Amino acid sequence: MIRRALALVLAVLAVLTGAAQAQATGYRYWSFWDRDGGRWTYATQGPSLARPSDGDVQGFRFAVSEDSEDAARPRGAAEFAVICARTPARDGAKRVALVIDFGTAADASSGETPPARRAACARVAPDATTAEALAAVAKPLRYDTNALLCAISGYPAKGCGEQVAGGGESAGRDSAAPEPPKETSDDGPSLGLVAGIAVVAVLGAAAVWQTRRRGNA
Repeated sequence: MIRRALALVLAVLAVLTGAAQAQATGYRYWSFWDRDGGRWTYATQGPSLARPSDGDVQGFRFAVSEDSEDAARPRGAAEFAVICARTPARDGAKRVALVIDFGTAADASSGETPPARRAACARVAPDATTAEALAAVAKPLRYDTNALLCAISGYPAKGCGEQVAGGGESAGRDSAAPEPPKETSDDGPSLGLVAGIAVVAVLGAAAVWQTRRRGNA
């Protein structure tokens, strides 16, 4: 009997775990990247705080992702010498190569079509931030009230870091961070609560079985 009850608990946990994964949420937003040693790394600062050096390569990618660990990287080549080949160095200025990847049709909001990926060389003041470099080559930019980057070159036309559920429905979200946090849901009992109830049921069944066994001894 105990074995059957344990098997039932495992089955319930498997179903609940699958349901939780199916309902996983993501966010549709612009992620910000640094080019380091020929690979993209998720930026540790927002573009309004980061101050790149002359010769740096930085990127932006519009996509739906759950967090920084699964965020989509900018696609295509990203070489400073290529992007800034026609922008000579100048005293009193720095050059920053920017890769802007507008994502795929699957990432886009309903009714939106992502523009083609582009790269640009921004020549800005030595103390300029990435946001200022981006504004020099990819206007118009749009930010929300929390300084979250919402649109580059006018894309997307609306929305800003909206939450996207597993079924594709979205809801608004406000955040000042470039990395959307993982969200938890208050709808219905948690997996831990249900699992706890199932374990209690198993223990109760075991106690009843032991009592009956002793009574028949």
